[in-house]
Amino acid sequence: MPPPDAPRGLATIGNATIGDVAARAGVSIRTVSRVINGSPKVNAETRAGVQAVIDSLGFAPSARAQALASGRSRLIGVIQGDANAHVLFQVQNGIVAACAPSRHELIVHPAALSGEALVADLTGFVRRSRVDGVIVLSPTSEDEAVAPALARLGVPAVALASAAVPGFAATLVPRDRAGAAAVAEHLHALGHRRIALVGGPAARLSSRERVEGFRDALGRRGAALDPALAIEGDYGFASGVAAAERLLALPEPPSAIFCCNDLMAAGALKAAARRGVAVPRDLSIVGFDGTDLAAMLTPGLTTVDRPVTAIARRATELLLRLIAGDEVPAIEHFDVALVMRESTGPLMQHDS
Repeated sequence: MPPPDAPRGLATIGNATIGDVAARAGVSIRTVSRVINGSPKVNAETRAGVQAVIDSLGFAPSARAQALASGRSRLIGVIQGDANAHVLFQVQNGIVAACAPSRHELIVHPAALSGEALVADLTGFVRRSRVDGVIVLSPTSEDEAVAPALARLGVPAVALASAAVPGFAATLVPRDRAGAAAVAEHLHALGHRRIALVGGPAARLSSRERVEGFRDALGRRGAALDPALAIEGDYGFASGVAAAERLLALPEPPSAIFCCNDLMAAGALKAAARRGVAVPRDLSIVGFDGTDLAAMLTPGLTTVDRPVTAIARRATELLLRLIAGDEVPAIEHFDVALVMRESTGPLMQHDS
């Protein structure tokens, strides 16, 4: 119950309705709605007066009512086909941080299909959820059918990818190739020459960028990558274990292994431990992604840190601008950084 001296018909702080705000401000409910939704049809003086009443009453507009009034769901869709929980956690943190000021909510849609099946799946998702816009993560963003399908649906879309992908209003790209080159330079500077590479799936754009960046950087230093030391993994932990087992079983094993993500690098550490191979005394290992996993491992994993949370936050900011009808840059690049920990060290010469 409101206190006895409260104005008749007005709710106390925390219980106010849009009608209470209109009555206190001396305007119509429609005017209050326009202020809440940022309509330009309200002059500055009226807007300031209504906002002052909203603040004094502690009025919190209903998200559902706002959505109905604006014709928008206030939902942001995230389409992801990557099962790496360590990367997804960083992505979602960035998106949620950017959504909070505009009171948009996040809805995640897994996409494990491709081609026509993927298009049908995404079409159903967009129509059911009525999202205002979508952020498409790699590798789904790399499917050439995705961008045209979203354009036909009229839904604003931003992509995250390891290189430019056509068809999206905006694409955000970390400099994966430069990061892999930094790994090659680091290992070469430590004296390693017999260096192995465990790539991701050859069809993945991220794997191609990292493999090519690493190979090119070694070549520039006159240390061409031995094809016998290049293995394709699947970005999973088990494939890292299997690849490292194969490499360490060679008559002349490598002195260093670069894995194209942290999960496979964790697998390589596991394989080395099984064989009694000391890291980094006998073997240096490097990962890629800069996930929380890298700091949890023993020894700590040297890795290329991608600013995934910052990229996701920026992607969301651009998407919200697209939803509002603004123009955005077609592509933005983000620097990556080599983070050196205990899993890499200088080449040790062992007595035979």
